[in-house]
Amino acid sequence: MKINQAIREFLEYTEVERGKAALTLRNYQFYLERFLSWIDQQNKQLSNQKEAKPEFEIKKIENTEEINQELVRQYRLYLTRFRDRSGGELKKQTQNYHIIALRSFLKFLAFRGIASLSPEKVELIKAGDRQITFLEPEEVDNLLSRIDSTKKNGLRDRAMLELLFSTGLRVSELTNLNFEQINLERGEMAILGKGKKERIVFISDEATQWLKKYFLARGESAGPLFRSNYGGKKAGRLTARTVERIVKKYALSAGIVKKVSPHTIRHSFATDLLISGADLRSVQSLLGHSSVTTTQVYTHLTDQRLREVHQAFHGRNRKKSNNDV
Repeated sequence: MKINQAIREFLEYTEVERGKAALTLRNYQFYLERFLSWIDQQNKQLSNQKEAKPEFEIKKIENTEEINQELVRQYRLYLTRFRDRSGGELKKQTQNYHIIALRSFLKFLAFRGIASLSPEKVELIKAGDRQITFLEPEEVDNLLSRIDSTKKNGLRDRAMLELLFSTGLRVSELTNLNFEQINLERGEMAILGKGKKERIVFISDEATQWLKKYFLARGESAGPLFRSNYGGKKAGRLTARTVERIVKKYALSAGIVKKVSPHTIRHSFATDLLISGADLRSVQSLLGHSSVTTTQVYTHLTDQRLREVHQAFHGRNRKKSNNDV
């Protein structure tokens, strides 16, 4: 089968059969189109240089059965050497995103019985520990204290950020919330997360109180939970970009030098749970991760925090006793 045709069928399958989110679908399309573009470049190079040795010694390929380990190796070399217009290179994690998309495509081919390289033969780059930014409890309190809740949009922002800190929602999940999803009596709500998977998240007492104030001020009505212009005639659902700007504004006001985003708040939620003793599987469920491997990215942070606690508090009485001798 032609590679471009197979990729088109893979994207259709991913959208219809797998029900992947629109963002995931766009990412797959972007990464696989880059793979196709690279193949086209190599094919043109081979056609134009009859005698000169091409940069990559590969046969002209068009069909899925021509995707082999050597081709993938050369493509990975291309990603490693890639530079954008300003000279910037692709981060290892970004390179891995390209390879993940390619591997998913190969899994689809194997599932359909279409001849190609086995996806198990494509390995990811070891990118090292992922760097995660999260806020300390005092930083959270400082950020929230910068919100003027006497103003209408300030009250909305306080309720929104309290809800974020309480639930660890993704920003897309937050902006898609509707008023009727919230059950303040039970302190919970149903969320439709990645892959259209539903989960229950729980609202803290603090967040519940701020949401009640917000509901009372704006009036209880169906539709988007958080709106622009505080519910005026032209009010619409807050966008993810707007939420990002709101979070950044209050973080700067609080003098926090870290790069703070809605996802930083999600990291803070997860880290706080694990440091407080929550088990990994429970945190996985609360975050809506499909695999516990994704949640494990937080464990090296919590392990370091536990080490600091151990060093600060363990053996204090013994040291005092030894000093008394």
